[in-house]
Amino acid sequence: MAEVHNLKRDTAKLPKPDWIRVKAPVSREYHATRDIIHGLRLNTVCEEAACPNIGECWSKKHATVMIMGDTCTRACAFCNVKTGVPGQLNPHEPDNLAEAVAKLGLSHVVVTSVDRDDLPDGGAAHFAECITRMRARAPGTTIEVLTPDFLRKEHAIPVVVAARPDVYNHNIETVPRLYKAVRPGARYFNSLHLLKTVKELDPSIFTKSGLMVGLGESKDEVLQVMDDLRAAEVDFITIGQYLQPTPAHAAVERYVTPDEFEYYARMAKAKGFLMVSASPLTRSSYHAGEGFEIMRKAREEKLANG
Repeated sequence: MAEVHNLKRDTAKLPKPDWIRVKAPVSREYHATRDIIHGLRLNTVCEEAACPNIGECWSKKHATVMIMGDTCTRACAFCNVKTGVPGQLNPHEPDNLAEAVAKLGLSHVVVTSVDRDDLPDGGAAHFAECITRMRARAPGTTIEVLTPDFLRKEHAIPVVVAARPDVYNHNIETVPRLYKAVRPGARYFNSLHLLKTVKELDPSIFTKSGLMVGLGESKDEVLQVMDDLRAAEVDFITIGQYLQPTPAHAAVERYVTPDEFEYYARMAKAKGFLMVSASPLTRSSYHAGEGFEIMRKAREEKLANG
């Protein structure tokens, strides 16, 4: 398949199909969640990345909190989070996050961050402190972290693992051929190595990774990424449609059909993933709590059956 060209063309002429459309958020619960998040001065990837599921998730008091500021040190072609020089870490953020989790009464929380290549540990200690504070304030809440790749900071990974999140998520994002154009600041095999390292350090932690489609990848390439993730012992894979945030971002080459997503889901299950979420609107943290429970039960059944 040919390389992706003209990454920054506007895809306004490529109309969104009916299966990708969502309703605007209007519910009372949505506004209540927003008020708690904003009141504690927390950032969310839901807003910063313009997630299409924000109305549904916030109405259910589900939110993916983005720590360490709203400015990323990288400029990935798919991401709507702003790029620049980040500010200092907020020392009160771990406590504010723990308070938000307690106020929202979350059974499962997802915590992600911007890339902080400016920090010696990439922000690993800050992630660990957030986990510790949430455990103390909301002991019944299961915790999922979605971390950067900690490129050239391998000493950072054990710091996060030692804090023992229930799920360690790191997104592979796209197929290796498209990395230079779509994710130029990252390295495909470094991301695989991170996921494998988490399992080596603590096999009890579930690992998870996500993939965007619609950027020009082939089916065979997607299947190869699945094989690579399974070789790294990843438990949970998410596959969703890439949506172009602005005309300045990578273009949508095509809208993948629901039937194709069902095919990917079947193949992923056949390859041994404990949990698979594959649909046009799937995002890394979409229905994360429900996915965690399914994955946990799948592991229990697998162990029971030898």
